[in-house]
Amino acid sequence: MRDGFAYAGGGADVDPKPVRAKSAFWSSGHTPTLIAAFLYFDLAFMVWVLLGPLAPDIAATLQLSAAEKGLMVATPTLAGAILRVVNGLLVDRIGPKRSGAISQMIVIGGLLSAWTLGVNSFGGTLVLGVILGFAGASFAIALPLASRWYPPEHQGKAMGLAGMGNSGTVFAALFAPTLAKMFGWNAVLGLACTPLSIVFVAYMLLAKDAPGAPAPKRLVAYFEPLKRADAWWFMAFYAVTFGGFVGLAASLTIYFTDRFGLSTITAGYCTAGCVFAGSLVRPMGGALADAIGGVKTLGAVFIVAAFALAGVSGAATVSSALALFVLAMLALGAGNGAVFQLVPQRFSSEIGVMTGLVGMAGGVGGFYLASSLGIAKQLTGSYQAGFLIFAGLALVAFAGLALVKTRWRNSWAAAEGVRI
Repeated sequence: MRDGFAYAGGGADVDPKPVRAKSAFWSSGHTPTLIAAFLYFDLAFMVWVLLGPLAPDIAATLQLSAAEKGLMVATPTLAGAILRVVNGLLVDRIGPKRSGAISQMIVIGGLLSAWTLGVNSFGGTLVLGVILGFAGASFAIALPLASRWYPPEHQGKAMGLAGMGNSGTVFAALFAPTLAKMFGWNAVLGLACTPLSIVFVAYMLLAKDAPGAPAPKRLVAYFEPLKRADAWWFMAFYAVTFGGFVGLAASLTIYFTDRFGLSTITAGYCTAGCVFAGSLVRPMGGALADAIGGVKTLGAVFIVAAFALAGVSGAATVSSALALFVLAMLALGAGNGAVFQLVPQRFSSEIGVMTGLVGMAGGVGGFYLASSLGIAKQLTGSYQAGFLIFAGLALVAFAGLALVKTRWRNSWAAAEGVRI
């Protein structure tokens, strides 16, 4: 795909004539690359939030306060947010496949070092969190790796399927607490390197950069989208949808153990159920946005998420909290897919850097939610204020969407002939 068009062929004899006719999804792109992008994203997300399920055990060993626990699980999110911009630049300069290979080697090497040397202080957890941020920054690599192969009418599905790799957070929640109980939490860091190494080999065999990628630009040119208001709107919307998803994924094990006294293993199962719901619907959100428009999908997402998070703030039982978290994650997961159905329509020739910028904003939103929950708990003895404020941010996002939707439909969406 080049400049928003699909091109016939895909090899050296590419027909330069753009083709706008719709084609079947599976024959319109490169399935092995889509699989590689999903696997890379999936395992990267597994280790990105690894400190969340391990947090109760780590906190007990290192005697961490509630605020320190919140900052510990939020640090990988913030590091991932910043590194997404770096990866977005790298993707447009050396290609997504090589960028992904570099990032995976850094994460595997960092986890092996943490396992062999040990993590013995709060500062050590923060250093580990920064290394895990490279895994979170996989977002800015995996999505353009897949997206560049697909035409505009299939962007929602392609980005949704590749982005479904955020289901890796389920594996962290399911297995990390059990493995920590069996072998100790530090051993989990070393054990994670085995599946990461297997996926790295599969990635190198399956992934292929799409033909016709945009030529590298001067460094300053990568920040040109920030001169347009639409880039900031997309960043704000994703800070709520993805920020809510990853912030909850990193924090729920702590919440369930602190709020209801659940064991780390049971809390991990509860967290896994919530995260699975949000991961499952991401491609559905992209497909729904393809069908009815990303704006309509996002509008519903923000209302449902605000309602669910406000309800969680007053939940008195495990079952009611769990039901509301699942509802919130379903909405936020669909919203993640909807945002990235819209971004390629508006910034088709700048998808690499826009993926990095929008992904960075999502990471910042996740850092805010995870850290604010810890601060709220320490200052007030309850998580209620943290949930209520984020519910308010979802309503602010809904108001912002209502403000820009008419201009979007009458300007760039009409020019491209796409449904938003």
